Amino acid sequence: MPNMLPSQPCPCGRQAGKRALVYAQCCGRYLDHFDTAPAPDAEFLMRSRYTAFVLGRADYLLATWHAGHRPPSIEFDSGVKWLGLEVRSHRRIDDTNAEVQFVARQKNPGSPAVRLHERSRFVREEGRWYYVDGDLY
Repeated sequence: MPNMLPSQPCPCGRQAGKRALVYAQCCGRYLDHFDTAPAPDAEFLMRSRYTAFVLGRADYLLATWHAGHRPPSIEFDSGVKWLGLEVRSHRRIDDTNAEVQFVARQKNPGSPAVRLHERSRFVREEGRWYYVDGDLY
């Protein structure tokens, strides 16, 4: 899986104005400092989870998956190339529940690119947001 330099553009594609945020100022602060820097909302968590998929960071994905829905492990398909993320909407339902709709694109070797379109549900417990589950479109 790829390594990320702090100064490289963040894989999640978040921008400040017309400039892409760099990894250290975007998802890197959550992935690299999970114990002390929780994602502030469901959208940031979803973006950082996308970045964790790009980087093959199963530790972060499992830690940010709600315990009631967390799989025992995560396997990554070798050769998958993540092509981009588009956040369609972020809706905070109340203080402890939120939804994020997104489209993530990926390409498997020898196959055409595919789009993963999901409405994800998140819950906040003890000051941390966790991914619960999602509905695919």
